[in-house]
Amino acid sequence: MIVIATERMNLRELTADDSEFMLALLNDPGFLQFVGDRGVRDLGQAVEYLRHGILQSYADHGFGMYLCERRSDGAAMGVCGLVKREYLPDFDLGYGLLEAYTGQGYAKEAGRAILNQASALRLPRLLAIVQPDNPVSIGLLKRIGFSYQRTQPATADDCELMVFGIEIGAGRQSI
Repeated sequence: MIVIATERMNLRELTADDSEFMLALLNDPGFLQFVGDRGVRDLGQAVEYLRHGILQSYADHGFGMYLCERRSDGAAMGVCGLVKREYLPDFDLGYGLLEAYTGQGYAKEAGRAILNQASALRLPRLLAIVQPDNPVSIGLLKRIGFSYQRTQPATADDCELMVFGIEIGAGRQSI
């Protein structure tokens, strides 16, 4: 089901049938470096990852991470959406693209679409987390309106995370 349509892509809910794509994304070099190793190495683990994470978010919140598909050819490029992490007080913007689709503005386009969704959902604020050694994502977050809030230890890895935030509010205009 398409949830959001942008100029160049459709953002749709993921299903267990997307396990092959999810396996590829979770093992993409950029994802492993900047998001982390989720330990998903086969299709069965990818299905479980989807079921217990992304699909569970749809059941719990009515939204979550979406598959970013290029409208011109249906290529599955990555994911973008809202995530609720136990260690953060608000929902956060999460995204990840396969390396072949980075540097083309897709993450910015999807991120803006998710900010508009957050506004429609009347979420007061969004957060985003990023590793300090990821200047591309830091720049992207700043370009779509996020500002640096603080640095905090990561819960699973031996690194620190930069936390960015943006006030959404009821009166926020679409971007």
